[in-house]
Amino acid sequence: MIKHLEWRRVLTTVLTTVWESGRIWITASAVTSCLIGLRVGGVLQTWELSTVDQFFRLRPAEPIDDRIVIIGMNEEDIQQLGWPLSDTQLAAVLQTIQAAKPRAVGVDFYRDIPVGSGNSNLLSTYQSMPNLVGIEQLKDREGSGVAASPKLKRLGQVGFNNIVYDSDRKIRRALLYWTVNGKRYQSFSLKLALRYLSAEGIQPKPGVKQPRYLQLRNAVFPQLTPNDGVYNQADAGGYQVLANFRGAAGQFKMFSLKQLLNGEVPPDQLRDRIVLIGAVATSLKDFSATPYTKLQLGSSGLMAGVEIQANFISQILSAALNNRPLFQTWTEPIEWIWIWIWAAIGTGLSWKLRSPHRTALVILFVGVGLISICYGAFLVGWIIPVVPSFLALTGSALVIISYIAHTEEELKRSKEFLHRVINSIPDPVFVKDKHHRWIVLNEAYSRFLGKPVEELVEKSDYDIFPAHEADIFRQQDELVFQNGHELEHEEQFTSADGRTYHIATKRSLHKDAAGNRFLVGVIRDITHRKTIENELRRTTLELSRSNAELRLSQDRLSYLANHDGLTGLPNRNLLYERLSQCLDWASENGKLVAVLFLDLDGFKRINDTLGHGVGDLLLQAVARRLSGCLRTSDMIARLGGDEFVVMLPSIPDLNNATTVAEKILHTLSQAFAISGQTLLVSSSIGISLYPTHADDLETLLQKADEAMYQAKQAGKNRYVISAVNFEETADA
Repeated sequence: MIKHLEWRRVLTTVLTTVWESGRIWITASAVTSCLIGLRVGGVLQTWELSTVDQFFRLRPAEPIDDRIVIIGMNEEDIQQLGWPLSDTQLAAVLQTIQAAKPRAVGVDFYRDIPVGSGNSNLLSTYQSMPNLVGIEQLKDREGSGVAASPKLKRLGQVGFNNIVYDSDRKIRRALLYWTVNGKRYQSFSLKLALRYLSAEGIQPKPGVKQPRYLQLRNAVFPQLTPNDGVYNQADAGGYQVLANFRGAAGQFKMFSLKQLLNGEVPPDQLRDRIVLIGAVATSLKDFSATPYTKLQLGSSGLMAGVEIQANFISQILSAALNNRPLFQTWTEPIEWIWIWIWAAIGTGLSWKLRSPHRTALVILFVGVGLISICYGAFLVGWIIPVVPSFLALTGSALVIISYIAHTEEELKRSKEFLHRVINSIPDPVFVKDKHHRWIVLNEAYSRFLGKPVEELVEKSDYDIFPAHEADIFRQQDELVFQNGHELEHEEQFTSADGRTYHIATKRSLHKDAAGNRFLVGVIRDITHRKTIENELRRTTLELSRSNAELRLSQDRLSYLANHDGLTGLPNRNLLYERLSQCLDWASENGKLVAVLFLDLDGFKRINDTLGHGVGDLLLQAVARRLSGCLRTSDMIARLGGDEFVVMLPSIPDLNNATTVAEKILHTLSQAFAISGQTLLVSSSIGISLYPTHADDLETLLQKADEAMYQAKQAGKNRYVISAVNFEETADA
């Protein structure tokens, strides 16, 4: 029976712990599942589309794309020239434009039958303009469509003009290709863009990572699928991409037809550009809504069809030539994780704050941060779900706040019960909530601290104790809150009258029926015991300090025996020891070791004329400069007087040693500022190489010394390499 009750208690504790730690994740997952269901059902799509439109309108205006020029037929042109233009008028317009040598010309109105006179002239003009692209409307599912000029069709100079509208009749997508009856057609905008790019040596090719995608230079155009970005079960027929408009209407240079025919358009404004001819007159009603259009304002902000085509062309050119971002979206699983993360943030913050007012302010602040992140991603070409993420953040917070409100009443009843229980205990006892505030204290604690209970309730350790003590109390409380295990810890406790006690506090965690957690602490005064322990510890510390001083003295003697007292560099003893070890290692591993023997030029004169004090300072400065010339694996030693030895272990060849010698010569030839005087010295260097010049330590040093004297005799301030014949020298 006892074992059964024990197992039941353990199981209950485990299940309670799992539920407590998993509450945030369970709530976040539930809210995320609901929002994903709403999103998949299309409930949120209108809001998401509106949010993307708002990002477009907030985005800074982009500069005018100078590569595209629009010849727009306005109301005045229609009144003077009539509509539609006759074949004679259209031929004159095309010939005038072609004379300026544009890179491509696009006619953005349908022309499938002759109009008026001059048809033969127009057909001849078509034939003479290989850079001309006409437009057609392919038959859609309803079977409607408009054919292009038969002549341009035969010449392969036609692109389709089919536009994709969203449910609110806005254009947010562009078509690049459309396959009909097994034949693939290019859009009007893509065909013009490719003619422009061909002059730059850019041809369309399959994407490197996604062969089904179009790639132009480094720009890969991701094909829209039905559930990309803010779309849900969208009609993604053909090859669609998300349109990236440069701005509202007026983002391209535009001239009227009258200005063109009257010679008021300078040829250099059309030369080497894409020229689009289309209607901008409101009476022709060739206008559509874009993300910049506010539908509640009626027709305000509508964009002419020819300018929409200009935006599509500009998007292709800018991506290929200027690395302008193309809109991309995450896969659905990544978007779901993103929504879940914000649901978890909302749940975690509200659970941490536990106050409706504070939670509302923080959630508002975090929501602004979420929108800012999504807007920043939009600016660099990523469309990230905003609406479902924001709803996940706020919805999860509302769920948790509702739950917290339910637990407040249970918390109040628990505090009253605890207060009655702990007042019967003679030892100081306190109870804290999860925010580390005292909620219940007994009279013994009040007497021990020297403050009335009323001044302590709802306060924290930082309000009463010195900061260093409060830090320790908070750290120990956190350990119990996090691990849930009973913990006893020794601490210092300063009362209201300034007396400091040593205490042992036993902390444990308790919960009420609503899941509220309380930390209960019981205090014992151990000041007398700690005083005795400190005396023993002080005696032990003094013994340890004496031993440490003895070891330090021994280390100091060892250092002095192996280092030069003036410069602190290794002396002859340490040099011989290290060089011997290095030669043994080099012998075993087939490596080279170089020895450089240095003697200062002109040092004796300075020492004799300015005194030994200045000479000593100069030697110390030389030692510092030499140390700065070498690798950490190299070694420099002072043999005595103004003689130094440099050891270069494991070098690849002799050139490495001569490079170091040249560096030393250059470094030491720079002036020294010693005791307010400018001193100039140089150095003579002898170089010997193991095993090339000697295979033992003494001979190697002797060879380097002899080579150094050769450098002295050769004029100083140079190095000499040890050899049988000393002709191999080099000036610094």
